[in-house]
Order: sequence, then structure tokens, then C-alpha cells
Amino acid sequence: MRLEEIINEHMQVLNQTDIVIWKYILNNRSQIHHISIHDLAKKCSVSSTTIVRFAQKLGFDGFSDLKSYLKREGAVVETHSQDLITSLGNFYSKVWSNLMRRNYDNACRLVHEANHVFAFASGYVQSNVVQELKRLFFYDNVFICDIGGRDEFYSAFKTATKDDLFIIISLSGESHWVAEFSLQLQLKGIPIISITRLHDNILASRSTENLYVFSEQFQVNDDQQVPFKSMFSYFLLIEIWYVNYRIYVKNLAENNHDEINI
Repeated sequence: MRLEEIINEHMQVLNQTDIVIWKYILNNRSQIHHISIHDLAKKCSVSSTTIVRFAQKLGFDGFSDLKSYLKREGAVVETHSQDLITSLGNFYSKVWSNLMRRNYDNACRLVHEANHVFAFASGYVQSNVVQELKRLFFYDNVFICDIGGRDEFYSAFKTATKDDLFIIISLSGESHWVAEFSLQLQLKGIPIISITRLHDNILASRSTENLYVFSEQFQVNDDQQVPFKSMFSYFLLIEIWYVNYRIYVKNLAENNHDEINI
């Protein structure tokens, strides 16, 4: 149990002086491990006896017992933080290792051969990924048109052909618009590159090429807070894909040059 919870349980027996002591401890938690009872009393403008009584009201034997509790609590938080950082680092390493082992030739070929490239994102983070995708490929004169919704999709779809390409970025690959758009593209025979989480999904099953990403949740503080979900793999994926694209184009040009000289 954290000290805040203990305070809440004993709030009815605490007076205004006790609240002053508590607020000082709360705002100077890291220093309390080393401060003496006399120094704390001086900081709060109370007597040492008042500090002892405050600790006893909370169920501790005295101020030393309270200090020990705070120290143990701090050690648990620090250990949890270190475990979290280690888990995050292991996740990054796993993502990097997996993405670097993949073959991106087919995805590169689809981009290179497409007359027009369109991209649709099913969420906020995915929209940021599309913007980064546009920025990267712009350097190689690949202009990606991002689609903002249903009307824009069908406007592009109306004139799209099998020589065009749609990139669809979705976490689940199962959302309503993603399912509808991918079905229409599949029926018309238009190539799709999907970027989704690594699991079976509707979008992946209808795509010409699948580029899977990993997503993982991390509990940063206590269990009552919303977990942090890492989207690192999306951005790393498109950077690795883009670098592979430049290599693909370079090798293609060199091979064509060699064939001409034969």
C-alpha cells in the first residue's frame, strides 16, 4: 500500500498540523529518507513530538518507522522503472531484429512500378506514419496521395487501375472502412500493401503484400493508469522499407545499365 492510501484511510484523525507535515513529505519525498526528525520539525514549524504523533496516527511506531516505509516504497518504484526500461529496450531490439531480416523487394517493386500511389490511415498515429511515408518517398520522386475518408477514397478509386497502388495502414486491419476499401480494391484487382499488427486480419488477407508491425503495451505506473502502447515499429518499418527502396532502385538501374552494355 502506498503512503497516499494510508493517509486517505486515516484522514479523519489528522488535523491541520498533520496535513502540513504530510504536504511537506509529499513534496519532498526523496529527501525524507535522509532528513532527521529535528530537521523535519523545523521545516514544518512544529515540534519533534508532533512529528512522532503524526507517524503514530498512520499506524507507524514512530518517525524512523515511517522513513523506512518510504525508503522501501521508493525502492519498489525504482525497481519497477528499471524493469520497464529493460522491457522497452528488449521490445525495441526484437522489433529491430525482425524488421531487418525481412525481404522488402516485392513492396519496393510495387511502389516503383505504380503509376499512382495512394495511402489511407485508419487512425491518428497511422496518419502520422502516412505523413512520414510521404516525406521519405518524396525524395525519390514518389508522390503519395493520402486519402482522408470515404468520399476521397471513392473519388480516387473511380479512376484507379491495376497499375496503381494503395497503401493501407491499420493497427487491427479489421475496421469498417478498412474492410470496405480493401474489398473494393481486391475486386477491381488493384494492388494493396498493408501495414498491420502481426496477426490474422481481413486487410492482410486481401493485400498483395503485407508488412507486419509489432505493438506492445507497457504499464508505466500503477495498474489504474492507461498503459503506454509503443508505436515505434510503424516508424522504424517505413524507414527500413524506404532505405531498401533506394537500394532496390539503384540495383535496378545498375542491372539495366549492364544489360545495355552487353
